[in-house]
Amino acid sequence: MNVLVVNCGSSSLKFQLINSDTEEVAAKGLCERIGIDGRLVYQPTGGEKEVTEAPMPTHTEAIQMVLDALVNEKTGVLKSLDEVEAIGHRVLHGGSKITESRVINDEVIEVIDECCDLGPLHNPANLMGIRACMKLMPGKPNVAVFDTAFHQTMPPKAYRYAIPTKFYKDYAVRKYGFHGTSHSFVSKETIKYLGLDADNSKVIIAHLGNGASISAVQNGKCVDTSMGLTPLEGLIMGTRSGDLDPAVLEFVCKKEGFDVKEMLRILNKESGVYALSDNLSSDFRDLEEAMDNGNEAAGLAIDAFSYRVAKYIGSYVAAMNGVDAITFTGGIGENAGLVRKKVLEYLGYLGIKMDEAQNSKRGENFILSTADSKVKVAVIPTNEELAICRETVELVTK
Repeated sequence: MNVLVVNCGSSSLKFQLINSDTEEVAAKGLCERIGIDGRLVYQPTGGEKEVTEAPMPTHTEAIQMVLDALVNEKTGVLKSLDEVEAIGHRVLHGGSKITESRVINDEVIEVIDECCDLGPLHNPANLMGIRACMKLMPGKPNVAVFDTAFHQTMPPKAYRYAIPTKFYKDYAVRKYGFHGTSHSFVSKETIKYLGLDADNSKVIIAHLGNGASISAVQNGKCVDTSMGLTPLEGLIMGTRSGDLDPAVLEFVCKKEGFDVKEMLRILNKESGVYALSDNLSSDFRDLEEAMDNGNEAAGLAIDAFSYRVAKYIGSYVAAMNGVDAITFTGGIGENAGLVRKKVLEYLGYLGIKMDEAQNSKRGENFILSTADSKVKVAVIPTNEELAICRETVELVTK
């Protein structure tokens, strides 16, 4: 089955065409500057990138350009759009009403729309992509794979905030968690790769990238995760602050004359390792190079990031009363050996022993722990597009 995987942002659209039988990508690309002027980058697997500048007033025109590229006589990978059998959409927020991937119908669209206040930057764009595909490919099944769904198995003790119940009941203020598609995919791959019992396992997934989150997965179900109502809670990230005393907002707003909107912009866009490194960079490659050259602020940023990751892992060991495996994934988790080493240095009490030679690897599946380590540690690259493809196929072939 050929599945078109679509991930829509407010002015962009990423796509992959995946053959679900082989799980190989036939073509992929990106539409940029939607609503401004429009630019399509298209690449068939094994071929050269093609760049096309053309007006894209809305996501409908962007999707149409993608479809035209897929059936292009010279570089297209399909003879006809009839060969696209389903479309899988990444959707940010399903709130607490949707706890799993769903075939899209009017009810699902209504829930995505209702959750726009919880995901104001993403849900409206996700809806535009869905409606564009439904318009241009009528009759094709569309599936929504929600970034929040995997975390909806958390118990109330994990997702409720200790604030007046009115805010929870009236405005749905609670922890939702994000990166759920990645956490779901990598936790399943971890169980399979390490030969664990899916129904009797305790796994911690550290999805570390510019956005970073950790999840505790017991018997295949998420029981806690680090991100909250928004992706701002939890770990220190590229430009996000992560956890901090809420009173900081009022204190700084009074000192600087900021309103809440400006303060939140700073916490999302100008904080994290970028701020700790004295605005040097949010890219760990830059930070490592600077640290090696004696930059103390860069070293602090890496140390603080690693420390926060280790603290969350430790808390989730307690939450599950043990752990069988810890897996690193995401751009940093898959490639930054220094961060992995620093995190694991805090976890020696668990009987974890790291294989130094293995830690030089990057971007592939491998076991990072030694054979006599009491807890297995792995590195498994995430693949959210493949996860969406698999979820789509499962639903449309039932």
